[in-house]
Amino acid sequence: MAAEIHSRPQSSRPVLLSKIEGHQDAVTAALLIPKEDGVITTSEDRTLRVWLKRDSGQYWPSIYHTMASPCSTMAYHHDSRRIFVGQDNGAIMVGHLSSQRTWTLPSLPAAHQNRVSAIIFSPATEWVISTGHDKCVSWMCTQSGSPLGRHSCASWASCLQYPLPAATERMIPTYFI
Repeated sequence: MAAEIHSRPQSSRPVLLSKIEGHQDAVTAALLIPKEDGVITTSEDRTLRVWLKRDSGQYWPSIYHTMASPCSTMAYHHDSRRIFVGQDNGAIMVGHLSSQRTWTLPSLPAAHQNRVSAIIFSPATEWVISTGHDKCVSWMCTQSGSPLGRHSCASWASCLQYPLPAATERMIPTYFI
């Protein structure tokens, strides 16, 4: 009787390629920067950091910005290089990541009464749509900074989904409770 041995891969689990350390509290969001070897992170330690991979293979913070309140959520639009950061105090900060790795920070008026739980940016309408622990979904214009609408929910929502290429005359966000 003969037996044939088939080699199997050593592991079917994912392999850790890099580890980024440096935040002093829980990381609330981490997003890859498309077409660059970089990561944007926000944390409850009130910081936003842009990490770029150096020649040594290590990620180092190229931008380190401290916010007024802990960061609770984040969205990034690569084409416009804008970062939207929701905070525990209900504010949404809008930053522009320049090609020189600097950070400018215009802000929007307070969108919520407490913690922002999700943010979506629609480039077609220039709207920021957000939800928070105040049980509301709100949307505002990023160009004028003015609030455009608000919808009250039965309880707070933890995430949002918005069809980005949709027509601008109807906005029907889907929220999950």
